[in-house]
Amino acid sequence: MFVVLRPQCPSEEERQVLHAAEVAQLGPKLTTIHGRRIIALRGEESQTDAIPFEAFPGVERVVRLEAPYHLAAREFHEHDTVVEVEGTRIGGGGLTLIAGPCAVEDGDQLMAAARAVKEAGANLLRGGAYKPRTSPYDFRGLGLEGLKLLAEVGAEVGLPVVTEAMDTRQIDDVVRYASVIQIGTRNMQNFPLLEAAGRTGHPILLKRGRASTVTEWLCAAEYVLNTGNERVILCERGLVAFDTAVRNVLDLSVVPLAKRLSHLPVLVDPSHGTGRSELVPAMARAAVAAGADGVLLEVHPQPERALSDARQALRPAEFAALAPDLAAIAEIVQGRPALI
Repeated sequence: MFVVLRPQCPSEEERQVLHAAEVAQLGPKLTTIHGRRIIALRGEESQTDAIPFEAFPGVERVVRLEAPYHLAAREFHEHDTVVEVEGTRIGGGGLTLIAGPCAVEDGDQLMAAARAVKEAGANLLRGGAYKPRTSPYDFRGLGLEGLKLLAEVGAEVGLPVVTEAMDTRQIDDVVRYASVIQIGTRNMQNFPLLEAAGRTGHPILLKRGRASTVTEWLCAAEYVLNTGNERVILCERGLVAFDTAVRNVLDLSVVPLAKRLSHLPVLVDPSHGTGRSELVPAMARAAVAAGADGVLLEVHPQPERALSDARQALRPAEFAALAPDLAAIAEIVQGRPALI
């Protein structure tokens, strides 16, 4: 349950509510979300309803939710959340294109990809400096060197950078060099990492776990929101497949579902969602038609030489041909203005 305090609630009235909740052993936690002071309470419904919080002078309303996630719930925040990243608005209308190589391999490769996606209309540059790989012998990224390259190239071409943090020890460096922290599918339920990332105040791009339910995904977002960080972006990237014809099963039904259940912006990653570059354009178009606020696409200047996920990377010319289609679908089917 959440107690929403009145705007400009006097500190004494705020303390009254907190004291009553503490006496009832409801574990009150005070936070600020969307500019409002909120007190989160723990306990069964019979415990929380035993105190008439609505009667306190400092209380505007009480929000009771059945879902295990609260701050992420649509009932908690009626309007769509918009996450702004250096002038780009993600969510709430428009279309965001995030593109770049799976992994940063060297400066020339990254610069070629960045210039190509920028020219074609990308809003943000993606690239992995730390790469979670199934085999420890596969290329696992350049680490700090890769972060510095991302920052340099992003600044030169004029694109904010999205990159993954795999460990709490990497958070400070990622924040220093990137504009958005990505939490990958393998770490969706790495709760210390979610909380550490959330406490930075940086935008968080949260990918759905490869075998996670929607509820688990939104609960993971709740860990970030519960730190007071409202800048959370959901990203569907496919569920584990039993059919080896595709890498994953891209669940596009989750786009309208997540937007119905939650106020957070929703992106789709059809590159990981299919694992096959020839399928990516069709699924990217379908994602935008389903209502996604944007797509995350892998683009490599020479996919045949890529050190990571070569099979699913688009060539720059393919991305350039796809981008106008996505803008047109967003404008015509969803009634949203194109950003490119």
